[in-house]
Amino acid sequence: MTLRLPIPSVLLLSGLLAATCDADAQTKVVQEADITAKKPQIEQIVNEISASRIDAYIRKLVSFQTRHTMSDATSDTVGIGAARRWIKQELERCGAGKLDVQFDSHIAPVGRRISRPTEIVNVVATLKGHTDSDRYYVVSGHYDSRATDVMDATSLAPGANDDASGTAAVMEMACVMARHRFDASIVFMTVAAEEQGLYGATHWAQQAREKNLNIAGMFTNDIIGSSRSEHGEIDNKTVRLFAEGVPALKELPEQTRTLIATGGESDSLSRQLARQVKEIGERYVPGFTVSIVHRRDRYLRGGDHIPFLERGYAALRFTEPNEDFNHQHQDVRVENGVQMGDLPEFVDPDYTANVTRINAAALASLALAPAAPSGVRVNTAQLENDTSIIWNTNKEPDLAGYRIVWRETTSSVWQGSILTGKVNAYTVKGKSKDNYFFGVQAIDQDGNVSVATYPLPGK
Repeated sequence: MTLRLPIPSVLLLSGLLAATCDADAQTKVVQEADITAKKPQIEQIVNEISASRIDAYIRKLVSFQTRHTMSDATSDTVGIGAARRWIKQELERCGAGKLDVQFDSHIAPVGRRISRPTEIVNVVATLKGHTDSDRYYVVSGHYDSRATDVMDATSLAPGANDDASGTAAVMEMACVMARHRFDASIVFMTVAAEEQGLYGATHWAQQAREKNLNIAGMFTNDIIGSSRSEHGEIDNKTVRLFAEGVPALKELPEQTRTLIATGGESDSLSRQLARQVKEIGERYVPGFTVSIVHRRDRYLRGGDHIPFLERGYAALRFTEPNEDFNHQHQDVRVENGVQMGDLPEFVDPDYTANVTRINAAALASLALAPAAPSGVRVNTAQLENDTSIIWNTNKEPDLAGYRIVWRETTSSVWQGSILTGKVNAYTVKGKSKDNYFFGVQAIDQDGNVSVATYPLPGK
């Protein structure tokens, strides 16, 4: 391996490479086949996801009649209070002591879409990791619902698809995955007040930022229950995954400016996460496509991933491919012979289960894998047709090595890769940094692979 770096870098790297030589002798050699092979634990999780349980969760949530944020919080059968207490009890029951289930509560003052001071309560179930518990992955759905009038807290608002489907997916994942061990921690969260303005998710994301939590990735599942469009077209083999590139900020941080300057607009943290979700999800749910949409969200709408994006975290939104707006944000009624309203008969449990399986496979893979490499730099000290990359050494005890991936500048997914072994510098011969985008992934001894890190320029 030839490294063409400035002399100080060469001296540094020679020591780093020598230090890893003895460790390599003790490390299992991971092949590309180990990475792309299905892992038995993840296969088991995917196979345990149940469409019938998801359907039962959705129908139970609908039975509370309305889950409007300002609906009755004291009744045991109607309103948002009964819904959140049932969600918490169910997660405690199925978690069997493995899930730490808590209410996350705050009082929202009178404001946008809040007519009186209102308690906003998220139900948060945490599955602690065993070797890297301070690294978190968050998955959410919102359990509140609404009728046509967003301030109507009493009318029937079943919210079967928006968003009992996402809430049911999160509950099903929590119950299944609680029986397994992961390196990193996973937070299964059902949030409130999404329809009133993302209050629940914003509160939790802000707390996470203030605590400087290492949230390595966040998914929200919002409107994932229907495979039929308003025109009757059926697409039960695709889910949209919204992934923001460069955030629209008035003042860009230096790292984002560098990303733009090097043409890496599609290599944001969220886009890297989305590539990993697509690769892993489609591997474990064959015949199902994760369609990455290079946008933060749909026009005129927003979801609970946005407060995480606004605080610098990688965050994605899952949504069905063809929305039927007759069954969203509508009073339940028949109009011109058309049934309006978000009723459970318009939800496809089998489709919802497949979206849940995509989520679960990606979460499990991420939580089993090492952290993404840090300090990744590409050498730009001189003109050359090779690409030399350096990175910091990961700390995981079961680290097996690294994988460099690349793609042409017009491609949205990785097209090639090479395994480097347990080193922290490598030169890819014959692949110019001018012609390709690169990333570096960390691999453990079981072949679990991290999200890729985009290399910033360095000399």
